Amino acid sequence: MPEAAERQAPQLAKHKVKYKQAFQRACNEKDEKGKICGGHLKRWFYMADVREQACGDVRQALGDKAEIYRCEHCRTLYLPSDEEPRGRNVAGLGKQSVFGLTLTSKPGEEKDKQ
Repeated sequence: MPEAAERQAPQLAKHKVKYKQAFQRACNEKDEKGKICGGHLKRWFYMADVREQACGDVRQALGDKAEIYRCEHCRTLYLPSDEEPRGRNVAGLGKQSVFGLTLTSKPGEEKDKQ
C-alpha cells in the first residue's frame, strides 16, 4: 500500500485536501516561498460550519460524517491515515483514566472496617 505522502487525496473545487501521516499534529503544507505552514490540525465538524454549508462541496464529496482535520492557519483539509486508529484525538492516544472505575480494596482493609 502506498504511503500517505504518495497517495493523492480527492481534490475539491474550493478546498485543498491531503492525507495525514500517522499521528501528524501540524500542517506540512508549503507556501510559495517553500516555508512550512506549521498550523495545528484540528478536527473539523463541517456540518456545523456556516461557510461550508453555503459551499457544500465537502458534504457532497465525502458525506455527512467524514472524519476530517483542518489546519487552523491555511485551512488545508486532511483525511486520516490508515495507520492511525479512527476517532482518536489528533494529539495521540493518551492514558486511560481511573475516574469512574471501581477500584478493589487493598488486602486487609475489610478487616479494619469491622
